Amino acid sequence: MLRKILTVLEMIKFQHTIFALPFAVVGAAYAAGGWPRPATCLWILGAMVGARSAAMTFNRIADARFDAANPRTAGRALPRGLISGRFAARFLVASLALFFLSAGMLNETVLLLASPAAIVILGYSLTKRVTALTHFVLGLSLALAPLGAWLAIRPDELAVFPLLLAGGVLFWVAGFDILYACEDADFDRGAGLKSIPAAFGVPAALRIASLCHAAALAFFGAPLLLGLKGWYAGAVAAASLLILYEHAIVRPDDLRRVNRAFFHVNAVVSVALAAGALAELALK
Repeated sequence: MLRKILTVLEMIKFQHTIFALPFAVVGAAYAAGGWPRPATCLWILGAMVGARSAAMTFNRIADARFDAANPRTAGRALPRGLISGRFAARFLVASLALFFLSAGMLNETVLLLASPAAIVILGYSLTKRVTALTHFVLGLSLALAPLGAWLAIRPDELAVFPLLLAGGVLFWVAGFDILYACEDADFDRGAGLKSIPAAFGVPAALRIASLCHAAALAFFGAPLLLGLKGWYAGAVAAASLLILYEHAIVRPDDLRRVNRAFFHVNAVVSVALAAGALAELALK
């Protein structure tokens, strides 16, 4: 059982939780005006882990036949038979249960919004069958993290700051997901799957990703107009340089470093922005 669970965690790339979790921490901390109660932090973490685990497990189940046909993904757990579809489905149900339990333990508002949120995060996996805008649905899925964490603390008030964070996350994630999808442009086109690289070609996709990241940096930088300075300004500057580096190492004729751009660079972006925002809050 432990081996199967570890296999599932590898299958869903559990470590990629680092993309959204720092923004949830920032949303909760700013809503509380400091560090929330430990119990609240644990339930926010439970909701985050449950939601992402459910979303990624559903993605792997829904895409199993495509993954098996794609040389890049044929080694994943489900195509190789390392775990069964039934076990993956049970893990999906358990993850959703954790998500809804955590939402209910936070407050009524979060619980009421949990169902539409689940539709968004699970529905992303199906959008690639109907629209090239699938990357923006993924961005919306992760953008719910700072909003949900804020509402976990302040269920009756949604301020400008978490909305700006959510906008930044939406375009940031859409941008790097477009970069990641460049690897599968030919396969997606042949399989009838929709993506911006498949629809417009890799060179155009890279330009669209750049525009997405420019929009993301505009959203992330907007809180500077709300009074965040110092550490947060430094974090936005660092994130800008990292995103420029990300685009510099991914070229239409050389996609070998997409994985470095996808995970390593963007993991640092999320942590840097969160660290800068939390440092500003601590120094108020």
